This record gives sequence, C-alpha cells and structure tokens, in this order.
Amino acid sequence: AWYVPCLASLETLQELCRKENLSCKSIGITNRSVKSYEVEYLCDYKVEEGKAYYLVKWKGWPESSNTWEPSKHLNCPLLLQNFLRDKNEYLSRVREGKALKVRNRVKALKPAIADYIVKKAKQRIALKRWKEELNRKKNHKAMILVENTVDLEGPPLDFYYINEYKPAPGINVLNGITTGCECADCPAEKCCPKEAGFILAYNKRKKLKIQPGLPIYECNSYCRCGPDCLNRIVQKGTPYSLCIFRTNNGRGWGVKTLQKIKTNSFVMEYVGEVITSEEAERRGQLYDNQGNTYLFDLDYDSDEFTVDAARYGNVSHFVNHSCDPNLQVFNVFIDNLDLRLPRIALFSTRTIKAGEELTFDYQMKGSIDLTSDSAEGLSPSKKRIRTVCKCGAVCCRGYLN
Repeated sequence: AWYVPCLASLETLQELCRKENLSCKSIGITNRSVKSYEVEYLCDYKVEEGKAYYLVKWKGWPESSNTWEPSKHLNCPLLLQNFLRDKNEYLSRVREGKALKVRNRVKALKPAIADYIVKKAKQRIALKRWKEELNRKKNHKAMILVENTVDLEGPPLDFYYINEYKPAPGINVLNGITTGCECADCPAEKCCPKEAGFILAYNKRKKLKIQPGLPIYECNSYCRCGPDCLNRIVQKGTPYSLCIFRTNNGRGWGVKTLQKIKTNSFVMEYVGEVITSEEAERRGQLYDNQGNTYLFDLDYDSDEFTVDAARYGNVSHFVNHSCDPNLQVFNVFIDNLDLRLPRIALFSTRTIKAGEELTFDYQMKGSIDLTSDSAEGLSPSKKRIRTVCKCGAVCCRGYLN
C-alpha cells in the first residue's frame, strides 16, 4: 500500500480537536490537556521593566495561542535548559566556533535566534515522536534511540518501519514449508543445516563460525526444538539497543550501537520491499539521481529479486556504507527455502565498542561494479551515476557503486 502524509498542519488538527472536544495523544492533545495548559516549549525571550518574560507554546494549543509569561510562572527547568542551550548553540555556530561570551543583560532575542530555537524545539518533539513510533512497531526487545545534534533535519517523511520483507504483488517470500527437524537438542544428524547439506552456522556461544559466502539454515516454525534452540538467532531480531543518529560529515543518518558487540555476533536483518530485478533497475536510475543507495540484490542463487529499503525497512535502512566495514552480509533461510529469496543478516566482523557507528560494504550486494572500464560496455540505460564515498577509510575506493 502507498501512504499519503496528512496535508493538514499540526495547528489545524489541534484546533479541530479542541473544537470537537476530542483527545489525540499523537498530536499532543490528551484528556488532561484539552482544557488545561502545559508548556510544550519556549519560543522567545524579552525583558520589560526589569522582568524576564518567555514566549510559551502551550501543549496541544496552536501557535496563535502562544503567550508571554514571566519566568517566575514557569515550572519547566528542562525546557528552560533546552532553550538556553539552543540559543548558545546558535550563537556558537554564527561565531564559527569562537569562544562564546553570554551577556546577561539581553533585552530581547534577535528574530533569527528565536526562529532557530523554535525550529530546534519542534525538531526535538518530532524526533521523540518518531522514536516512540519506531519502538512501538519493532518486534524485538532492544531499544531504538534517535539523536540529532548536527542540524535541523527531522524524521524522514516517506519511510515506514517494517520487521520483515514486504513482497511486491506476485512475489511469495514464504514457500509453504510444512516440515522441520525432530531434534530434542539441536544440532543432531537430521537438523536443518545438515538436511540442506551444510554445517550449523553457530557455535555453543551462539556466535557465527562459518565463512562469508556460506548460507545459514536456521530451525523453522515447524521444528520440534523450542525458542532457546542454539539454531535460532536471526529470527529473534536485533539483540542490541541501537541509535539512529545524524552524521556530521554529510552522510545523512547513520546507526551506532549503544552496547558492546562481540565478534561474529548477529546485529540486524536487512529488510524492505522485495521487487523484481527489472523494477529494481528502474528505481535504481531514480535513486542514483538522488544520490541514494537502498537496493540490495538477492543474488545468492540467481538475480531475479532485489530488496528495496528506500520506503519500507527497519534500522538497517540508516546504516551507512564503509569500504572498511564492521558488519558482514550473510544469506539466511528459515521458513522459506527458495534459494532466490534468502533473508539478509548482518553480523559483526570484529568487536564493536559502544557508541561506534555500524557500517557494511554496499558492494557486498552483488551489484555490478561500475568502474570506468566495466561501464564502457553497458547500454545507456544500464550506466549509473556514480556516488562519491565519504566513509573516510584508509582503503576507501572513492565511490559507493
């Protein structure tokens, strides 16, 4: 399904709710705030006759209802702290990092400063709501945080969080498997990996023990073993709390881990729309013009299908490329044994410290490497605009594709 963002402004929706005496938590109107006043954020500052006043945006009320309130009437220390921090942050940027001298006798803020403070407050609220939405929709226990200390960018407007593949019409990502292993304690001689002709992918500590390129066959919903089975890792979802954050070097959003991740540990699954390779080629032309890369070729056995995480995806949508990554791609088969449609799992290649950004090599996807030589023989429709790589690795190849 294609979703269309609401065309009405937040103010219009708030005004309608109040007129109809309706509550709507998602836009800040609760049963409590329908008839009460609660400070949502502070917009401006001035001093009149020796008294300090703040322009208050009331929670659930449109901006037309903003009022100037003396500082002694305000009982919102955190919002006051945010206001002062945003003001000083703006001044620091204007002065290009020079030492900031805060004057205590400011009579009024310049319009540009007040405008920045309001935009920052609105961004903070929007990112908080987005974080809450992501955590409502995820199907794993670990938390998802959101952080932007770099610019005024808010949540992406055309991105929808999903936990598993979203197949395009006519594509079946479940092949109707009806059997599983009979192991009481996996792995046994008849366990799923051995039945498929491969070894168990995990050791006793539930860490990956196979080499890149080999597939992972996990126990499925028809297997006799329980949820604590050694061979059920990817299907349980991301085990680590992660943070979607704004990068400071022009790479947009990125993802960092909030916990230490040991070598060969499962980190996350790459999900999105499953489309045909022909449709992927068409979309790829559009994405290249925008400088985006979200297409992941499912080329384990053939090149019939591609995963597109541009509009539908999970946290992996925001993971950046690196020519020296700390995540490695593996093909996984669980409830679908169709070799054309593996699930894509990202495992750590080394120990990753808490706070470190997560990255994988976009060229692991199996897409064509468009070097200046290899692009010569392609038709005009196959030639792609090359996207400059900003990973900063010593071994950087210079381009994402």
